[in-house]
Amino acid sequence: MSDQKVLLSLGHGYSARALGRLLLSEGWQVIGTSREPAAPEGAATEIIRWPGSDLRRAMEAASHMLVSIAPTAEGDPVLSSLSREIAAATPHLEWVGYLSTTAVYGDHGGGWVDEETPLAPTTERGRWRVAAEAAWQELARESGLPLHIFRLAGIYGPGRGPFAKLRAGKARRIIKPGQVFSRIHVEDLARVLKASMENPRPGAIYNVCDDKPAPPQDVIAKAADLLGLPVPPAEDFASAEMSPMARHFYAESKRVRNERMKRELGVELLYPDYESGLASLL
Repeated sequence: MSDQKVLLSLGHGYSARALGRLLLSEGWQVIGTSREPAAPEGAATEIIRWPGSDLRRAMEAASHMLVSIAPTAEGDPVLSSLSREIAAATPHLEWVGYLSTTAVYGDHGGGWVDEETPLAPTTERGRWRVAAEAAWQELARESGLPLHIFRLAGIYGPGRGPFAKLRAGKARRIIKPGQVFSRIHVEDLARVLKASMENPRPGAIYNVCDDKPAPPQDVIAKAADLLGLPVPPAEDFASAEMSPMARHFYAESKRVRNERMKRELGVELLYPDYESGLASLL
């Protein structure tokens, strides 16, 4: 094998592309899978359409692997298709990262959670994630896979934020008393993943979020202030007209701790709060 580091990114979407940009700048090779044929970083990233293509060559080349593909009711699509190939690749994989979600903790009424908090998902999506985490951990126990699990808070960054809705006059400030969320800027997420690659701790689980959980209406108000636009009027959650999906977004409330991430990986966040993160997007 060559000494060049090679990332195989299964599900090369928004978060994985941010990591890819960091690694490409340091001379890595990045191979990503996508349902779409386009290469998000241009020719520097090799994109393989998957499902539908043979990944054995990419698996053999990879020194590191990131999994961003979400599970479904049928289970984890990567494990159902590639578990044997991943186990076979374990001897030359230095690091494997699985992107999960803080939805595994369920609803805590605005209270704090950390990596030792028992998993008690209250949503279907959260239950699927708990099952997927367990399946990846089982594969790691059986094969020695150097697995790291990252439980991500709400991701925002360039192209993902409240500004477009505010400019279009479609942003809403839905008020649900006690509702609070944690967030992470995509650039900080990429830096956390890179720090873990540089300091692998197989079996580790990290919450990935910033330092300031906040109610969603505060974020909308700050974004409006940054744009110099009127703050949307407050709407009561109980009576607001919302789609089932939008209402589902408010099903859980919690504050997520990130001390392990900072202590073990030495990460100093570029955007420790939503105010600095939103300002950076302008």
